[in-house]
Amino acid sequence: MKNFTGKVLFLDKSDINTDEIIPAKYLTEITKKALKPYLLEDLVLDGFNAENDIKGKSVIITRDNFGCGSSREHAPWALEMNGFNLVIASGFARIFRQNMFNCGMMAVQLEEKIIDRIFNNCAGKETLVQTDLDSKIFAISTDDFSEEISFNISNFDFALVKAGGWVAYADQKY
Repeated sequence: MKNFTGKVLFLDKSDINTDEIIPAKYLTEITKKALKPYLLEDLVLDGFNAENDIKGKSVIITRDNFGCGSSREHAPWALEMNGFNLVIASGFARIFRQNMFNCGMMAVQLEEKIIDRIFNNCAGKETLVQTDLDSKIFAISTDDFSEEISFNISNFDFALVKAGGWVAYADQKY
């Protein structure tokens, strides 16, 4: 099972698409690892510098409709190769979300008002998310803020995460 705890990369933008996550020109790469240096290379966001801002982070908190665009698995793979196994947002593109779970990663949707509260209290500060997967609780903290937030994922997605992804789940079950 992957790790779902770590420092947060805040991406304060809705509709971040799969081409912004991993540009299409890199889809000819033959290994997941080859995608690593190109994560978020084409994301245009005030104050964001992929080369500097990604380092040391392993959780993304963002806005609505994350992962829209094409249905390619390369977007979750690029996240995974950079140590991001958890994305928290107010909404996801359906296929991207399922690709995350199929890879044993988590795409967790929280209400927009909760995402707003997290951004208001934590963005711009070093923020840590600790995940208690069995209890389905995130503990989000900065030097001057902390909050526990419950989350929901389906039983099947939970099983995929616990197994380490669809292939590992299928190996265990079939």
